[in-house]
Formats: sequence, structure tokens, C-alpha cells
Amino acid sequence: MNAKIAIIIERADISLGGAERSVFELRAALSALGLSVDIIAAKGQTDAKNIHILCRDSSAKRVNFFTFAEAIKKHLSEKRYDIIHSVLPFDFADIYQPRGGTYAETIIRNAASYQNKFIEYYKRITAVTNSRRTTLLRTERKISQMPDGPLIAALSEYVAEQFRRHYTTNARKIIVIPNGVKTDKKTNSAAADTLRSQIMATLKLKEADNPVLFLFVANNFRLKGLGPLIQAMQIAANKQTERRAYLVVVGHDKAKKYRRLSGASTGKNIIFLGFLNHIQNALSIVDVAVLPTFYDPSSRFILEALAAGKPVITTKFNGATDLFKDNRHGKIVDSPEDINALAEAITHFTNTDNIQKASQAIIEDNIRKEISIDRVAKQLQNIYESILQKKGLK
Repeated sequence: MNAKIAIIIERADISLGGAERSVFELRAALSALGLSVDIIAAKGQTDAKNIHILCRDSSAKRVNFFTFAEAIKKHLSEKRYDIIHSVLPFDFADIYQPRGGTYAETIIRNAASYQNKFIEYYKRITAVTNSRRTTLLRTERKISQMPDGPLIAALSEYVAEQFRRHYTTNARKIIVIPNGVKTDKKTNSAAADTLRSQIMATLKLKEADNPVLFLFVANNFRLKGLGPLIQAMQIAANKQTERRAYLVVVGHDKAKKYRRLSGASTGKNIIFLGFLNHIQNALSIVDVAVLPTFYDPSSRFILEALAAGKPVITTKFNGATDLFKDNRHGKIVDSPEDINALAEAITHFTNTDNIQKASQAIIEDNIRKEISIDRVAKQLQNIYESILQKKGLK
């Protein structure tokens, strides 16, 4: 396949989060298949020749949606592409692949994460006061209902269901391409050993104590369920278990509230590490990954944990559950607010045999292949080919 692909993203900066990192990993995987891929962004911090930053002169942190749209149209009039693949809801795209799921679901689940009915109601009704979000929501609804609009590539069945439920999108317009990550990331053994020593020393543990380390990684502690997780850890700490559970919290968010929530007793079982550059090192020295999220279209962290052979705990509000089996590779809890169910999942993995069985099942079922970004790239290549055929370009 010899085609020129443009991937549109708002900001070309992998330090901003998973969506940006995913796009760059996808570009590399598509390029490895022989495709020519450019990234088009409003803002960014790169001078790479295959990355086009269109709104460098804008002083705003985020460029207006319509301003960016006009800049893209100008760029497209000067440079030819066979496929326009966008993570933003532009009606001139061939494929719309929202990295954050639908804006409608994001509003609802973000409000739910406050775990307060009054605040939840307030957040939902005031969401429309955010002009940028309202513009994106309306545009997304419009293109998802257009018969000749972009094909919608959903990151998970959860995201596909969102389009059907919120926008009554025709199922024939939606294709599910489950999320993927790089599965060949290397671990720095020396750095990982140093990190484990730091964790053990802070928790006042020796290796002979044989702790079970649960790793939580997020940059929005509230949305990703750290509050309920700490409460579940408190319940698990009061149970008689083979091994004692400890929680390692990683992420760039304010921890003061959650340190206070952990209290004097459970606080001894929780360590806050702040931001880490290399999550792979942390995954290599823990036992289980846990993310009791209120909302995640398909968590990279959970997929990276599976790639590292670690059992996982998450909720049904995480599209990554498409790629592993409940009670075989990990545990899926119906709701982050079901504290007892979450505590039971934690307790389940304080048993060495249960950890080993799940880890072995991940290997036996070749989960790494299923969650690989290379698999995503190949699926997208097939979609690109079908679009080119319809355009009469193949």
C-alpha cells in the first residue's frame, strides 16, 4: 500500500499524556508498514519534518477549534494526502478516532466521579458553559449522524456503545479497533531495583516481609478512582490474608487530600511517588496493576501492565477490558463505587498462587500480541485500503 496519511491531533507533545503518546506510537507503527505518515497539530514542541505545527503564532494555550480547522484546510490545499485520520471531530476527515471516547460520555462520567449527587448534577448542567467543550460535543454529534461523515474508529466496544447510545450513530459507520501500546519497551534493571529499594524503605519493609505491591498510575486521581481504592485498601488491610497489600501511587496530581483519606493506619500501606518518567520500571517491580476508574475509553496503563505480564484490576468503565478476561488475567469490578467488590479483588491477589495463575494465563494466551500497537496499525491499514478503494484510488 503506497499512500500518504495525515493524522490530526491538537497538540504534538507526548509529555501531555496518553492520547498524544498513542498518536506518536501509532505513527511509528504505520511507518514500519511502509506508509508515509504526517502528524498535523495546532501546537507542539518539535521541528521534525513529518510533523506540521500550524498555529505556532497563537499565544493561547489551546487553539480555537474553528481557527485550527481553517489552518488545516489551508494546509490540505497545499499538501496532498490520501487519508485524513483525525482524533478531533472534523467533518472533512476520512476517519474520526476520538482518543478520549465521546464528549457526551466524558461529561457524564466526570460528573459521576465526584461521588456527590449535588455536585454531579451541577457538573452536568454547567458543562454547557464551557464553550470549547460544547463546540466539540455539538460537532461530534453532527458528524456521527452524517450519512457521508467520517468513519468512526472506536478504541473499544465501550466507546462504540457510547456513539450508539448518545448519538444514535448507525452501527455501519462504527468500526472497533481496540487500543494498543508498544509491547517491547525495555526495563532499566538498575533503576527499577533502586526504585523498589526506595519503596521498601519508605514503607519500612524488608524483602522477607513478602509484600504484594499494587501499582496505581494516573494524572487525575479523582477520575481514575484513587479515593475508592484507598477505601478498599482499608477494608483489605483488616482481612486475614496470606500476604499484606501495599499501594504504590504514581502520577502528577495533588496528593494531600488522598494522604489525609488514607489515615494513620492504612497510610502506612500507601506510598505516593509523584510523577515517574518510566512506568515500565515501576511495573517490573510490582505485583498487580490497579485502576478503579470512573471513566477510561481504553487505559494505556492497564494495557502496559498486561504487556509486562502483570494481573490487573479495573472497572467496566474502562474499554481496556475488551482485551483481557475477567477472573483469568485480572478482575473487572462493575463500579468504582462498589468498595467491597474492589476490596475483594485486592484480597484475591494477596494470594501468591492467584498472582502466578493470572500472570501465567497472560503469557499462555499471548495477550501481548493482542494489545500491540502493531496489531492496531495493521487493522488501520486495512481500513485505509477500503477507504481508498471507495475513493477509486486503489
